[in-house]
Amino acid sequence: MSTLLSVSIALLAGLLMTRLFKPLKLPNVTAYLIAGVLIGPYCVGALGIGELGFSTMEAVGALGLVAEVALGFIAFSIGSEFRLDDLKKTGKQAFVIGIVQALIATMFVDLALLVVHIQMPDKLSVPQLLVLGAIATATAPAATLMVVRQYKAKGPLTKLLLPIVALDDAVGLIVFAVSFGIAKTLLSGQVDLVSIIVNPLMEILCSLILGAIMGWVLTQLEKLFNSNTNRLNMTIAFVFLTVSLSMLDFHIGPVHVSFSSLLVCMMLGTIFCNICPLSHDLMERSDKWTSPLLALFFVISGAELELSVFADIAIVGIGVVYIIFRCLGKYFGALVSAKATKREPQICKYLGVTLFPQAGVALGMCSIVGASTEFGTEGALIRNITLFAVLIYELFGPLMTRQALMAAGEIKPMEQHVKDRRQIKLEEAQKNKQS
Repeated sequence: MSTLLSVSIALLAGLLMTRLFKPLKLPNVTAYLIAGVLIGPYCVGALGIGELGFSTMEAVGALGLVAEVALGFIAFSIGSEFRLDDLKKTGKQAFVIGIVQALIATMFVDLALLVVHIQMPDKLSVPQLLVLGAIATATAPAATLMVVRQYKAKGPLTKLLLPIVALDDAVGLIVFAVSFGIAKTLLSGQVDLVSIIVNPLMEILCSLILGAIMGWVLTQLEKLFNSNTNRLNMTIAFVFLTVSLSMLDFHIGPVHVSFSSLLVCMMLGTIFCNICPLSHDLMERSDKWTSPLLALFFVISGAELELSVFADIAIVGIGVVYIIFRCLGKYFGALVSAKATKREPQICKYLGVTLFPQAGVALGMCSIVGASTEFGTEGALIRNITLFAVLIYELFGPLMTRQALMAAGEIKPMEQHVKDRRQIKLEEAQKNKQS
């Protein structure tokens, strides 16, 4: 009962917060996150008012499965952006920009934090700054996708943005694995080429293979049904199944075999949308079904944000440096690579801003650091700085993404005749009630 009550309270709080924030014209994502903060352990939860909030982080963690499933559906939707017809036009450009902006963001953060290390060697070590630089590659696909959906953004920037956000996961995994391996070598003095090179490549390869197999199997099973309702049910069930399979984790000798649920579900969506003739309609129906699930995901994400990080001035200072230089790296990396690939001026100018949000993938990298015996207490600093950055990015990143898409002309204001039609329907409904 307590879990169901928590889920319902979280969803209702998020939906009501969107109404309160409507006059401010903020994205729904921001409203959901703030609702999560308010019902989280540091606000309503701290008051101990029954089950009206999450009293502890353990209570929030109990709904972690919701986050896993939601990310699976997000990745599945983003995978549909990799249609062969579109990739022939923008695939090479998205690939170049996706790699360049991620690497430049890492370089900017590494250099900035190196200066901090030189000034304050007792606060930040070289292994820590290397890991933070790698985490800077990650972009939050969930926040970006939600803003695009809410405002029905369309145009060349949006078409290029979603594949780049998807590529960030693969690039981030490699950069993080290499930087993390070097950092562990500096701490232990032992070089482990398997963990630095083999394991990340295996994770990406295995994820793509598993996703491709699941996409093909889903397409074959869809042929057994004539009803779109049953096809939709099959699609949803397969995303659940794919997320569960991506949690597999085992060793083959010294090689660690694991999967990235984001990459697996992206590949599932990519294969499905390219070989299933009914995929476009099923994707649209799936997006509508998952709307409350994604709202719940962001409310939970808001509740997970640890406000206690503000208590340490050193963390705040290093976090501010991390945020500023990651944003500069993303912006100038996207600007330079977009110009090099001869993209339109509005893409060159605004693409980098849309890559600012950061959340789930970055926190997943933090959990890997926390589980490492080599890092020990040094991992806590990395986690707290990343949490501080995620708090800022998640609250302001979606708003900046919306502003960038509007400035690029890809979010259109609601036309007046649509507003008039809605007002007429509302007035008619009120008259019917009175009569």
